[in-house]
Amino acid sequence: MRLNTATGKRPMIEFLHPSHLSATIHHAGPWGPMLYMVVIAVSVVVSQIPGAPLAVVAGTLWSPLMAGVYTVIGGFSGALIAYGLGRWVGQPLVKALTGKTLSFDNEQSGQALGWLVFVTRLLPVVSFDLVSYGAGIARLSVPTYVGATLFGMVPSTFLLTYMGDRIHFTASATLG
Repeated sequence: MRLNTATGKRPMIEFLHPSHLSATIHHAGPWGPMLYMVVIAVSVVVSQIPGAPLAVVAGTLWSPLMAGVYTVIGGFSGALIAYGLGRWVGQPLVKALTGKTLSFDNEQSGQALGWLVFVTRLLPVVSFDLVSYGAGIARLSVPTYVGATLFGMVPSTFLLTYMGDRIHFTASATLG
């Protein structure tokens, strides 16, 4: 990826800057929410893109409820993709590198890992993508992963979008 000679930044980094992302989503009109959900999904699959700041930006663009819904849909979609990639590509890779297969044979181990996924989803500072890839590599059951991910991500997502709404509201009230 080449640098933009005017700003010295990479185009993808510029695109993800809150002001540029906000303008792009507004310019997309009715496709804006879909574009945002795709960006969030990609942010989960590609670990160098932080998702939490994007959720805050969403709170400045839409109501906290709609921003939360869009963020959950995008984040959950990305989490499922990362989990699937971890399960499909990760296991063979681990086996090729170590000669061993990772799995949880008893139900207690799977439940413990499910709780771990749930708790990490509550904390927006824990890498969403690494947890998703790890759960896939460990072959956590799909129902356990889906439940832990969905129910764990909802509270922190809505908190972040609410924070974005409050930032936007405070800025609007101060400026105007």
